[in-house]
Amino acid sequence: MTKPEDAAAVVAGALARREAPERGQFLRELMAHAAAGLVVIEGDRAAGEAVYRLADAVVARGGR
Repeated sequence: MTKPEDAAAVVAGALARREAPERGQFLRELMAHAAAGLVVIEGDRAAGEAVYRLADAVVARGGR
């Protein structure tokens, strides 16, 4: 089983290989693909909950 730290290292490495202007687009695409993967693996409800929690975290930051 993959540890969360392993996933973080993969994402950090992928970001490090991209120029700064490309990083936001990469993360947006990663989130979209991850959500689609969750639909396939865990179903609509689990994917929806994960996306909802992500959106809630963004709103909680208050646009900072």
